[in-house]
Amino acid sequence: MQLPTVCQPGRLAVNDGLLENVKFLHQSHADEPLDKLRQRYEEDGYLFLKGLIPRADVLKARHEYFNMMAPTGVLEEGTLPVEGVFNSLKSAEEFPGIGAGAAGKNGRPGGEKAAQFIDLALDAHYRDWYAQDFCRHPALINFVARFTGWESNTLGLRRSLLRNNIPGTKPIGVHYDQIFLRHGEPTSVTAWVPIGDIQLTGGGLIYLENGDSLGLSIEEEFTKKAKDVGLSEEEAKDAFNNNMMATGLLSELPLDFSHKHSRRWLVAEYEAGDIVLHKPHAV
Repeated sequence: MQLPTVCQPGRLAVNDGLLENVKFLHQSHADEPLDKLRQRYEEDGYLFLKGLIPRADVLKARHEYFNMMAPTGVLEEGTLPVEGVFNSLKSAEEFPGIGAGAAGKNGRPGGEKAAQFIDLALDAHYRDWYAQDFCRHPALINFVARFTGWESNTLGLRRSLLRNNIPGTKPIGVHYDQIFLRHGEPTSVTAWVPIGDIQLTGGGLIYLENGDSLGLSIEEEFTKKAKDVGLSEEEAKDAFNNNMMATGLLSELPLDFSHKHSRRWLVAEYEAGDIVLHKPHAV
């Protein structure tokens, strides 16, 4: 289904209010000509591909994840793990989201009450059903290999983020991925993959319109300032990190950020099997 271009305002909320004047992400399909897809990626800074990974494979990973997390009491009694229904009798503070604004630079979210949930959520990153079967799914790796032209030289970063935000917990703030890959060249491609269906108001990733060019300009502006005061390349990287918020974010106020830079947020409904590829500086 192709969604309309413009979304009705007032339905979508972020940390600092209701989003207005938002647009939908442009949908693409893997069977379109690669030259066309590459051009779209270069122009938009992202490529939203519908149904790239078989739905059954994504739902298998979803089942494995929630089955692993079930002992923490996070799931509603009487529901199936693959449904991922949050336990209405529990408090969100018992299940803090991974990578969603923990206190301190590398702070561990939650306290003793959340220890079991956090330990299992971190351990999930190393299970074969995630690290191997899901992150290195042939449909994903093979498409990226062809799309980028890297072919057999395509390698997946060992570091990944299996985010798990619970209803009512704090979402990740405004950022671009190169912030977290500071000591590597900006040649990576991020694959954001929803592990299940996500309704428009369900907390899926949103992108800033023309955010790649903005991210690049932020990076270049800071680099110029660092050089002007005589910092070495290594010192400039460390200074950039220190200049970010403690969690590595550009802002925790998406609405204010979009107004400040006169850009709209782009949103989407996601289905199991969809992926979004985006550039290192896409916001």
